[in-house]
Amino acid sequence: MRPTVVSVCSVFALVSGLTLGVSASPAGMPADPTAATTHDKEIARAAETLRPKLVEMRRDFHIHPELSNREERTSRVVAERLRALGLDEVKTGVGKYGIVALLKGGKPGPVVAVRADMDALPIQETIEVPYKSQNPGVKHACGHDVHMTVELGVAEILSRMREQIPGTIKFIFQPAEEGAPAGEEGGAALMIKEGALENPRPLAIFGLHTMPMIEVGKIGVRSASAMAAADRFAITIRGKKVHGAMPHQGIDPIVVAAECVTALQTIRSRRINTLDPLVISVGSIHGGNRFNIIADEVKLEGTIRTLDKDVRRRVHELLRETIAGITSAYGATFELQIEPGAALTYNDPALVEETLPTMRHVLGQENVLTVPPQMVSEDFSYFQEVIPGFYYFLGVGNKAKGITALWHTPEFDVDEESLVVGVKVMAGVLLDYLQRHAEEQ
Repeated sequence: MRPTVVSVCSVFALVSGLTLGVSASPAGMPADPTAATTHDKEIARAAETLRPKLVEMRRDFHIHPELSNREERTSRVVAERLRALGLDEVKTGVGKYGIVALLKGGKPGPVVAVRADMDALPIQETIEVPYKSQNPGVKHACGHDVHMTVELGVAEILSRMREQIPGTIKFIFQPAEEGAPAGEEGGAALMIKEGALENPRPLAIFGLHTMPMIEVGKIGVRSASAMAAADRFAITIRGKKVHGAMPHQGIDPIVVAAECVTALQTIRSRRINTLDPLVISVGSIHGGNRFNIIADEVKLEGTIRTLDKDVRRRVHELLRETIAGITSAYGATFELQIEPGAALTYNDPALVEETLPTMRHVLGQENVLTVPPQMVSEDFSYFQEVIPGFYYFLGVGNKAKGITALWHTPEFDVDEESLVVGVKVMAGVLLDYLQRHAEEQ
């Protein structure tokens, strides 16, 4: 998951915004059906049996985390396990270390895809657990170890049920979700560019993400706009260097930068409709080289998060307009670069509507929660720009065990019971999807 600034207030708003799927389902979503599927008990039993293996796999990934576009060991381990399961095709090296594998069912039918991301973050793990990272300064602090484990568990269970499957499941394991290193391509966009969604093309794609704010045993869903689009901006402000005792003889870019940081927040508070979600955060500021010298250049970097395409476009315009006005008033100059990041994670409403009954049947209606949109971002969104997709949240928190730390923190951890829950839900979702759409063909 792409990083963003998360405040205590925003976390409280998120948690307080959780509602039970029973009473607050998104508009148009059907009620929980009473008819049981023919395969749910088989999947549930298989997932329970897999519990020790799932824990072992997740811990192995957690102990050996790898950064974006450097997932060499991770990719090798995933590919070996997929081949051991007898999948029909296991293609490696897609988008650098990405993997695409096919499980062809015993009956004719459509194609559906499922995706997990593989990269870790440059974070030093601080919690003392048996599976603590052995790669200094690198940690699975976003749950991608869980995502991979769930997808591998689904592949194992459904490979045993091959004869019951009407169609094909495409398993996608993606590198560099957190962003490729500077100067490199990577992530979902590169996998798509290299044909991950072709030959065959799925009708739809599913994915999940850990959510520590939801207790284990539950999942969170959101129809339509689910996670924000993310853009990165870099501002270079240039002034005139001079002795610190004679500021009137120069142009102080530090003062100008301070004005800019404050003024950027008025875009959110005064220039954009207050009902439209928007985050503008300055994450770094650098300038100057000595206490008594007025600097000649200051650099600022930050992120923009939006849930609406028109708001996204307008914010780009207002950012430039605001910086231009302030620098002009002080006699400084500027350079602005805006680098588009992940697109809006948009859950196709029709796909959500048809999938919810399966989720409620597997977990119980009371354990399927409707969550508010998130201002963090996900490059799963690139897949959704090509085919309909549904990205939902897997509860991994456990307040009783003290497992509450947020993503992208040194203390992040998950309740490993979530692995079994994740496998049950995703396996049921994929198989039900194929059965429904095979009947349409």
